[in-house]
Amino acid sequence: MNEKVIATNRKLFRDYEVLETLECGIELKGSEVKSLRDARANIDDAFARVEGSQIYLFNCHITPYEKASYFKEDATRPRRLLLHKKQIKKLIGQTTQRGFTLAPMKMYFNDRGLAKVALSLVRGKKLYDRRKDIKAREVEREMRRATRTRNK
Repeated sequence: MNEKVIATNRKLFRDYEVLETLECGIELKGSEVKSLRDARANIDDAFARVEGSQIYLFNCHITPYEKASYFKEDATRPRRLLLHKKQIKKLIGQTTQRGFTLAPMKMYFNDRGLAKVALSLVRGKKLYDRRKDIKAREVEREMRRATRTRNK
């Protein structure tokens, strides 16, 4: 898999517990694709929501392409995500449950040069969950340090 990553959501793993991930297309205008090729996108505050029978990506900031003519889109407009009907129905069922959210993990160009979004079904972490993760990372780091000094 040879993909060119455009943007990643670094806050996702800190604030949420990722339950499931799926790849979906994104409906873009021509000048937006040019901006994405220059990696001028930000998905840190982005989220997806079901509107009718479609799923839209909100707060995804794609900087307008400087060399575009008069046709410039709003940088944070809602963008439709392209999924199969069966996938949309499954996500609708899962997001109606309390506490589940759809958030983009990363935006990238796939092997064929198509813009894709890795959409994740996530659940918000509590403060004690975050502390537990930090503690586990520190313990693992200490173990690696101890084994490294023992091997010398």
